[in-house]
Amino acid sequence: MYDRYIICEDGFRVRDDGRPGGRVEVRMPYYRGLALSMVEAVDLVLDGRPVPPERTTFTVHGNTYTFAELPAVTHDRWEMGERAELAFQTDEPLAPGEHEVTVSVRLRISYMPVPGGGRDSKRLVLAS
Repeated sequence: MYDRYIICEDGFRVRDDGRPGGRVEVRMPYYRGLALSMVEAVDLVLDGRPVPPERTTFTVHGNTYTFAELPAVTHDRWEMGERAELAFQTDEPLAPGEHEVTVSVRLRISYMPVPGGGRDSKRLVLAS
């Protein structure tokens, strides 16, 4: 339903810890907030190459988690419209310029018999 709003166009930048990679801001493609334990996956593909979940962290309102930790996080939520940050590592530094970014979000919603979520792709510009 809200697929085209998953990727925030203005949240793409390099990591701030000196490691190669970047950060992209994303929104939930659902009209309600959910406990983070209900976020089954946030898959990132950069320039046609999947970024492994173990090389990605998820930060929402200042709290950072690995995707291995999310299934146990019942005390924190991702609210509708709230921006979360995916920080990811790459083998080489990201080149300035345009990159194709695809994000797929899978959510477990109690009353839905199939997983919820969505997918968004955008060409984002990384400043030099």
